[in-house]
Formats: sequence, structure tokens, C-alpha cells
Amino acid sequence: MAEDEVIRLLKKAYQDEIETVMNYMTNSIVLDGVRAEEIKESLQADIQEELGHAEELGNRLKQLDESPPGSGVFEATQDTLQPPEDTTDVVSVIEGVLDAENDAIDTYRDLVHAAGDADDPVTEDLATTILADEEAHRTEFRGYRKEYKQ
Repeated sequence: MAEDEVIRLLKKAYQDEIETVMNYMTNSIVLDGVRAEEIKESLQADIQEELGHAEELGNRLKQLDESPPGSGVFEATQDTLQPPEDTTDVVSVIEGVLDAENDAIDTYRDLVHAAGDADDPVTEDLATTILADEEAHRTEFRGYRKEYKQ
């Protein structure tokens, strides 16, 4: 059923946002060096945005008579966004952010389509709005990657 797919994707997106918050916070704390400061500041700013996304997704699940998943069912998937052993390895963090953003973009695109199929315009609108935020964040980190690859 289309409604089941909407719920599955909402729960996946919620968990992904929570994991992103954890990894952004960790990386914003552990990165070292002058070159890392701009990345750390960007990650710190994005923590609140990603947390807001999770809250919106959780509230939408509640409106659909579902519960957002708790830590007991949490499965970490952001392997490339783990803090680097070399705390000055800013490029690996940038690549990890891009991987996470690409995954989020795919999930929100899938959610837009599933919500459309389920005739759920509220979820479709929510997913479209968050999708735009994730695409903007990806664009920002693509710019950082260009600067660091020079």
C-alpha cells in the first residue's frame, strides 16, 4: 500500500536526520585546525536545521497515528560521516556530509513520490520543503569540496 510506503519513508527520514545530528555534532567538536573552522561552523549551524527536520517528521508521523522510532530500533548507516582518525582530515568530513545529503535527497524524492501516490499532500509538501533544504546544504558542501580539492 502507498500509505505503508509513506510511513516507512517518514521513519527512515526521521532516523537519518537524528543520525545526521549526532554525526554533525561529533565532527564539529573533533575537527582541528584553522582550515576546519568554517566547516565546523557550518556543521554547528546545520545541527538545528536537521533537528528541526526530525521534529517535523516525527510530528507528521504522529498526525498519521504512528510514532517516530526510538533508539531501540536505531540502525546507523552513515559510515562515511564517522569522525576521522586524523582530526585535521576535513576533506573526509566534507565527503561524508555529501554522502549523507545525497542519501537524504534520494529519501525525500522517494517520499514526495510515495506521498503523491498515497494522495497525501501534507506529507508531499513537507518532503518537498525538506528536500529543498537538503539540496541547498549539498550545494554548500560541494563548494567546500571544490575549495579543498584545489
